[in-house]
Amino acid sequence: MKIAYLASRITLPNAERRRADAIEHDQMMENLKPVFEQAGSNIIDIAWDDEGADWDSFDACIIGTAWDYCDRYDEFLTQLRHINDTTPVFNTPEMVAWNSDKNYLRELESDGLKTIPTHWIDKPNTDINWLDLFSMFETDKLVVKRQIGANAEGQFLLKKGDSAPELTHPVMVQPFLKAIAEEGEHSFIFVDGELSHGLIKRPIQGDYRIQSSYGGTEASVTPKSEDHQTASSVLESLDEMPLYARVDMVRDDSGILSLMELELIEPFLYPLQGSNLGKYIHQALRRRLKI
Repeated sequence: MKIAYLASRITLPNAERRRADAIEHDQMMENLKPVFEQAGSNIIDIAWDDEGADWDSFDACIIGTAWDYCDRYDEFLTQLRHINDTTPVFNTPEMVAWNSDKNYLRELESDGLKTIPTHWIDKPNTDINWLDLFSMFETDKLVVKRQIGANAEGQFLLKKGDSAPELTHPVMVQPFLKAIAEEGEHSFIFVDGELSHGLIKRPIQGDYRIQSSYGGTEASVTPKSEDHQTASSVLESLDEMPLYARVDMVRDDSGILSLMELELIEPFLYPLQGSNLGKYIHQALRRRLKI
């Protein structure tokens, strides 16, 4: 079995100017490669936009650290569909297109899943009454995120009394939840619908972003059974089961886990907290490909 691990040029080891967080790419490959090789398989990291790639020579492609997709959105989706014409891509291009726009959270909420309260601003050049939003969410801090974005890029924290921001993209506005700073954000890593491992991500003192790019840290946890079930219910609501998924959740003020994001595109799967991740992915691919 020969698998392509789709990366971006700026995360590959031979990149002239690697992203600061490209070490996460290395951690994924260090987890996956030995397992695949021991099983007689091969996994090769390659840029998703590599013009010289022979995609037909691979049995499948999994989307790994394609972290420039937000700025090349249409090109990325077109390329995934092109690859998928001859070689199956996981997760599927259809699932990626759905998950890449955070409006998917509206659908999941309408299906009965508990999500973080959100106000959607689809036209950034319209007049926005920020004071009304502070009042609506009963908070003095708002988190503003791009509807199409990753790694908290373009995201910011707006405090009551701050100057009104200038928006350049459609955004989603949410109340800042104190549990992010006090407990942290829960991540549940699933492979083919089964839990691989869990962890808690915490921001550094004085920040609210949990990504390693901003100093965030991670710690392994064994999820409580009720938390595990809550995270599993997110995947059970989908029309098809993804090969891999990261379910990010945070507790609301009543202590109930709410869905922050469902990451199905190119999520970092925290291999340092999941030593069996490579084995689970290899087994899942063999099942999917019937090899």
